[in-house]
Amino acid sequence: MAKGANPILKHRFFLWLLLAAPLVAVQPQDKTFSLQDALAILPEFQWDPFLQTGTFYSSGHYASFQAGLKGERCFSLIDGYEVISAPSPYLENGALRFPESFIISLKNAIDAEIKNDLKPFKVAAIILDPGHGGKDSGATAVQTINGKKVSLKEKDITLAIALNLRDRLVKRYPGKKILMTRATDVTLALEARASFANGIKLEENEAIIFVSIHCNSEINANLKKNPARGYEIWYLPPKVRREIIEKDNFNGSEGVRSILNTLKEEEFTYESKLLAASLLARFDEFIAPASPSRGIKEEQWYVVKRTNMPSVLIELGFISNPSDAALLFEKQSLEKYTKTLFEGLVDFVTLYEKPGGFSIIE
Repeated sequence: MAKGANPILKHRFFLWLLLAAPLVAVQPQDKTFSLQDALAILPEFQWDPFLQTGTFYSSGHYASFQAGLKGERCFSLIDGYEVISAPSPYLENGALRFPESFIISLKNAIDAEIKNDLKPFKVAAIILDPGHGGKDSGATAVQTINGKKVSLKEKDITLAIALNLRDRLVKRYPGKKILMTRATDVTLALEARASFANGIKLEENEAIIFVSIHCNSEINANLKKNPARGYEIWYLPPKVRREIIEKDNFNGSEGVRSILNTLKEEEFTYESKLLAASLLARFDEFIAPASPSRGIKEEQWYVVKRTNMPSVLIELGFISNPSDAALLFEKQSLEKYTKTLFEGLVDFVTLYEKPGGFSIIE
């Protein structure tokens, strides 16, 4: 989620980041503080003499740095995810000296984070992506349901559920953006779906999630004794890396950008898994055992890989299976699928918007 959403894994890589950051010479010397002077502004401090790294703490926030040489600049890491540049602290006759502008920069950055604490974390937008549409019918099947032959098209099922789900979410969350990649039977390229999602603007501490809705199908299912059936939820494999922090929009070094991009990717992966788990729990509650669970899986589906946010792709069931097809055709059971998705999304939003957002204990 966008910066200000959850600084998950915030302690990871901070030393690597600081060691990798280039040092740049600066001009005339700052007024300097002793450690005692600095502690009058930032009240707690830890120092590692071997690595020559230090961390200031104030009001539940922290700023980490590595000491350099007098007259150089260094990068400091605020709360594990925001980087600032300032004249570097240095050792002089065995004692730490802190340029005044360094301490003031850290103080201002931490004050901004303290102020940010007053802003609640929230999911500001939910994007529903009904699979296929228009000329692209997706999976199709002809099944006998209640003694009548009926034709099922994936594009129709996903749109019907998404429209119903949108209406429920709008009623539940009047202050959030509930958006759809398509709200009618139109052909829409995968690239357009991802671009639409990535174009949504967010404020500080706001997040966005993407849910793509699909139906499954099995080749030659009618020739098999036990054709495949069941629901499953997919998210992007953790090893896949997206370009979340774009080069054109980042002013720091490529090394710093790469590290921050990795941190953000790990955050999105974690949140995608939580989103998938929240949805699966509700499917297990409302849909099973009428249709079985096939679990949570990993795959590089295009819309999941190209959307820079927590995202999942849901396969509601196999329309190539007569039993699943009946569930995905009948109005009453379609309402149940909608309720299932709704409850799963509400569970995730509630979890995310708890004070402080998500956290990981490592």
